[in-house]
Amino acid sequence: MTRHILILGGHGKIAQLLTPLLLRKSWTVTSIIRTSEQIPTIEGLATGHGKLNVLVRSLEDVKEVSQAKGILDEVKPDSIVWTAGAGGKGPVERTFAVDRDAATCFVRAAVDTPSISKLVLISYLACRRASPSWWDADSWEYVRKVHASSLADYCEAKLQADQVLVQEAPQRSDFAAISLRPGMLTDATSGGVELGKTKSARGNISRASVAETVSALLENEALSTCWLDLLDGDEDVGTAVDLVAQGRVDAAEGEKAHP
Repeated sequence: MTRHILILGGHGKIAQLLTPLLLRKSWTVTSIIRTSEQIPTIEGLATGHGKLNVLVRSLEDVKEVSQAKGILDEVKPDSIVWTAGAGGKGPVERTFAVDRDAATCFVRAAVDTPSISKLVLISYLACRRASPSWWDADSWEYVRKVHASSLADYCEAKLQADQVLVQEAPQRSDFAAISLRPGMLTDATSGGVELGKTKSARGNISRASVAETVSALLENEALSTCWLDLLDGDEDVGTAVDLVAQGRVDAAEGEKAHP
């Protein structure tokens, strides 16, 4: 089946790895980037399969759901991948403008667009308010230290978007929103993964494996709205995605709502 995927934040490292994976499926990809200077880089990702569109838009300027809805109505995708983000760098205002406000607007706009059936939002494994039952004390102490570090605002912004996702996406039974929450990112080659409720909060995951996981999540029709943590591991990506879908795994279990 022909698919049309909208990638928000198309110039990022994960997005650049993901784009050719989707094009090789003969899917259409629309990549939204920040500046026209980035266009040649994205156009260079074309594989000879599928169709690649590139749009220049400022996600930082998306303040209202109606603005996000306008972009969705223009592009007309059936699925969305959010890979945009300030990455904890730059002014705190930009972190909240992109990682919380714009992300939240697109989540809500996607829920309100019947033709969109799936959204995958890239978050971060340490974005939690409570220790899940499957982690040990060392993992939670590690997360507490992350929240007390320079990543504190980034984690808070990401977490608020993650919580909107799990609260609002279930309004539609024909829609699945997945917060994919990788650990520390590396530039290693892709490999096996641990997906779902990871045994620890500590660990790495290659950007290439994140991209392959997103591709598999988009292809799997049995997924429902959830959080999925992701680390390097021993499971084949496709098998790991099938298992979390069949088991209806949700790493948001036990998480506290925003105060």
